[in-house]
Amino acid sequence: MDSIKNVEGANTKSSYTTPLLDQTNSTKKNNWKPLKGLLIFSGVLLVLCISVAFVINYNYNYNYRSEDHVDEQNPKLETEEFIPQVVVVPEEDDAEKENRLFNDPGALHPSSYEWTNAMLSSQKSGFHFRPYRNWQSDPSGPMFYKGWYHFFYQHNPEAAVWGNIVWGHAVSRNLINWFYLPHALVPEHWYDIGGCFTGAATMLQDGSIVMLYTGATKDKVQIINQAYPADLSDPLLINWVKFSGNPILVQPPGIGLTEFRDPSTAWSTPTGTWRFTIGTKRNTTGISLMYETENFMNYTLLDEVLHGVPHTGMWECVDLYPVSLTGMNGLDTSVNGPLVKHVLKASIDEQQRDYYAVGSYDVKKDAWTPDDPDVDVGIELRYDYGKFYASRTFYDEKKQRRVLWGFSRETDSEDADRKKGWACLQIVPREITYDNKTKANVLQWPVEEVESLRSNKKEFSNVKVGAGSIVPLNVGKTTQLDITAEFEIDKNALEGVEGGAVAYNCTTSHGASARSALGPFGLLVLANNDHSEQTAVYFYIAKGTDGNLRTFFCTDQSRSTKATDVRTENYGSAVRVLDNEKFSVRILVDHSIVEAFAQGGRTVITSRIYPTEAIEGAARVFLFNNATRIGVTATSVKVWEMDSASLKFYPGLEKV
Repeated sequence: MDSIKNVEGANTKSSYTTPLLDQTNSTKKNNWKPLKGLLIFSGVLLVLCISVAFVINYNYNYNYRSEDHVDEQNPKLETEEFIPQVVVVPEEDDAEKENRLFNDPGALHPSSYEWTNAMLSSQKSGFHFRPYRNWQSDPSGPMFYKGWYHFFYQHNPEAAVWGNIVWGHAVSRNLINWFYLPHALVPEHWYDIGGCFTGAATMLQDGSIVMLYTGATKDKVQIINQAYPADLSDPLLINWVKFSGNPILVQPPGIGLTEFRDPSTAWSTPTGTWRFTIGTKRNTTGISLMYETENFMNYTLLDEVLHGVPHTGMWECVDLYPVSLTGMNGLDTSVNGPLVKHVLKASIDEQQRDYYAVGSYDVKKDAWTPDDPDVDVGIELRYDYGKFYASRTFYDEKKQRRVLWGFSRETDSEDADRKKGWACLQIVPREITYDNKTKANVLQWPVEEVESLRSNKKEFSNVKVGAGSIVPLNVGKTTQLDITAEFEIDKNALEGVEGGAVAYNCTTSHGASARSALGPFGLLVLANNDHSEQTAVYFYIAKGTDGNLRTFFCTDQSRSTKATDVRTENYGSAVRVLDNEKFSVRILVDHSIVEAFAQGGRTVITSRIYPTEAIEGAARVFLFNNATRIGVTATSVKVWEMDSASLKFYPGLEKV
């Protein structure tokens, strides 16, 4: 490999000349004669056993190339040429497409990496919600009641893997610091002995609360049940009572026994009834059934489905809620009218992704219609283009906002999760609003309370990042950060670049190493000194033959870890950058999770990161520009260290 030694005051360059290691497996031919029928049978059986063993123990192998680098002593704004490694993105693992209610889609790989205690300890989040131990997943029934935010979540109290699902329960005054409470719902009756799964809370006008949830029988049949707080005068709502008439709903004709789940929050109608939706499918068409009730005692299946989209498969965790066209405040779930749009969201089981669309809900026809049929549910718009699933929203009457929850599953091995004693994180709660500029999507932004954790602000202005260079940022501790950055590109250079094909795909591209005239550029987080571990969050601009620009926002995890039992992927999508807007990004870094928000939250990406070297004091932050033709100016970069949130048991309730 050619290299240029670092000379003070000179640019330092490094280049890759060593090809990727050959990843093909050479196979020797074994010649044998079919002398006996038994020998033939034994040979076939042996081949079948080897094949099965190979499938069971299949693991992605990643090969890393070394690179020349600069040994920097507390650098500030020196630069070096940036040419990241090219890697091939693996195909999606079929395990993630399994029914999440009865399989653990998080256990993707056998362990083949020797994790140290320091590495595993470094993955524990500082300000993202996680259980006191073991597995967690889908958020359920979030609400605000008598001064407390209540959060319920699927939890396995016995192990750091999926199974034995109960409803965990925690409360907070500010959505950041949490108290663990006793489990709200546990399997104990025939209608939920197979697990207490996702549901939602509805707050009635008289102050009472109805919790609808999915139960599973011992034969895995999914049915809908109901529960209530035992004491409405208790602001913590510690004890819950299950309805004596459970189950309240079973599958209607034509619906599969394991394809009927996740009742939504109910909304009131002008006639005084309540309606809610349940996710399912018919053949390959994902649909949301509509139910109506007057008293939460008797229920009627309406003739029309709320909505359905062919070829999207099983819908779960369906959510329908209004957004204002005239203001930034959130709206109660029952609000409707001419100045309101309705967002319909479905978690697509086969893809393990949350899709949404903006449209109109006709309460008289019991139907929701997308504004643009080409941007229907399951087709284009996603809440999050990374590791994010099974989301729920609720209306926060305290601050008149709609708050979004979702969980981020692990992408390491099940064995590693067992060793560290916990699995999966909830995202930082996000406020969700209608984008009045594009009028085509929603915006997501971390709730304002998260800013209370900021400290030790570092600020950089008008930092020039030349084509093919990196700029280190000296920002102190870097495993818990809140970063905001704005970029401008050289418009003169932009005009001189000829247009071409605008096709680009964050997921199938070579990530931050796919150099073009106009990108990529952005930030590297959780990076070590020589960049052999790094996670890139970046913009990529494509210029068409008509001169129009299309911008993509992506994250590249291909070099995020040196561990071999971790799934590393590239994520992202196109993001609209309007005239006179800068390229803006906010990044929340919290040890093993990175949440990135582009253009005020038009496009969001959550990534799970498992560094082996870029941990604690060894992690760093860089600006980079890997374009070949344009310079980039970081007009404003603000970096805050983030204090840890409080996660502890409510006094007197330490044992749950």
